[in-house]
Amino acid sequence: MLSFALGVLLGLAACVSLLDNGLLRTPPMGWEPWVRFKCNTDCKRDPENCISEHLIKAMADRLAGDGWKKLGYEYITLDDCWAARKRDVEGRLQADPQRFPSGMKTLADYVHSKGLKFGIYSDLGNATCAGYPGTTLDVVETDAETFAEWGVDMLKLDGCHSNSSLKAIGYPKMSRALNRTGRPIALSCSWPAYEGGLPPKVNYTLLGQICNLWRNYADIEDTWDSLFGIIEWYGDHQDILQPASGPGRWNDPDMLIVSDFGLSHEQSKVQAALWAILAAPFFISCNLRNISEEAKDILQNPLLIYINQDLRGIQGRLVARKQNFEVWKRPLVNGQYAIAVLNNCTDGAPRSFATTLRLLDISSCRVGYKIYSVLDKLFLGAYALSDTLIAKVPPTGVVLLFLYPLC
Repeated sequence: MLSFALGVLLGLAACVSLLDNGLLRTPPMGWEPWVRFKCNTDCKRDPENCISEHLIKAMADRLAGDGWKKLGYEYITLDDCWAARKRDVEGRLQADPQRFPSGMKTLADYVHSKGLKFGIYSDLGNATCAGYPGTTLDVVETDAETFAEWGVDMLKLDGCHSNSSLKAIGYPKMSRALNRTGRPIALSCSWPAYEGGLPPKVNYTLLGQICNLWRNYADIEDTWDSLFGIIEWYGDHQDILQPASGPGRWNDPDMLIVSDFGLSHEQSKVQAALWAILAAPFFISCNLRNISEEAKDILQNPLLIYINQDLRGIQGRLVARKQNFEVWKRPLVNGQYAIAVLNNCTDGAPRSFATTLRLLDISSCRVGYKIYSVLDKLFLGAYALSDTLIAKVPPTGVVLLFLYPLC
């Protein structure tokens, strides 16, 4: 059945332009509730933190009013648990009437009134991961039309309670259905994460014709072990993953957990730096009403965002592993570079890592480069190609460098 479905899919891809929305030429940025708020539906006992229109409006207010929007954080995206337990009499998805009494169209209008974009969640299966109504193959067009009528700007399409054959048919079917609505709706796919993230089960060339971004690997949890495991998986498989990514089609290592509970300040810097190097979507999953100033300072760092949003859209690569150090490099526009030096030791004092630009294979500008420490907001000076560059990196910490050519 799987081979037949894939054959049908390849035939369709040959004659139909599945993805034709011109969206997400740089990685999307915004806010999503899942890591911080999970499937909290108890609005009687916890009205400020349950999945509800009150929460979404509050986050939209903060995204628009606290400097996030002007830096590029523009999507407010729902995850699971927003829907009513049953579809309406016409077979259409509907919002939970107690938690979203105004309905999704009104909520989307509110988000749009703040100058933001509205994203929603569904699942290509019999049910969502949390057991709410899913999008089966027979209602793909109905759901796409519903989302367009509501004013949705992005759809995250999960893959619980499904199988490989249905995903191979359903994801391209949804891509075509969204295009036919006439509304620009970005499509975030979870397909590769359910197929192990790697060939031969995942065809990234084909996926890039279907989705604007996709989850490759396991869900992120609010722990250092989870974060570091994702980083290592991306490094181990970069020869496959890196060529798949680019403008309009992004690898998605999952949400930013900065300002939640599981990371130290230095570990938060690691995620921000590596997500920028990886050209990853920047979707914050924290409580923006009480985000710490330290976390805000990281996530609103203009140079960090500049690196993440680089117009070339080239995903960075792990270029060296040595004595618990990792060095990641990303080429940027106009001969610029970003370099991240990660210390993956979990104890001890900060350790010094020494190198030169020549050893990092950065030599296109023979005069040298101005170097900035991005997260420390420091100008380190001008370096010739053979000058020794020393980075002092805390345990489970990072130094993120921006290199600007002198020629």
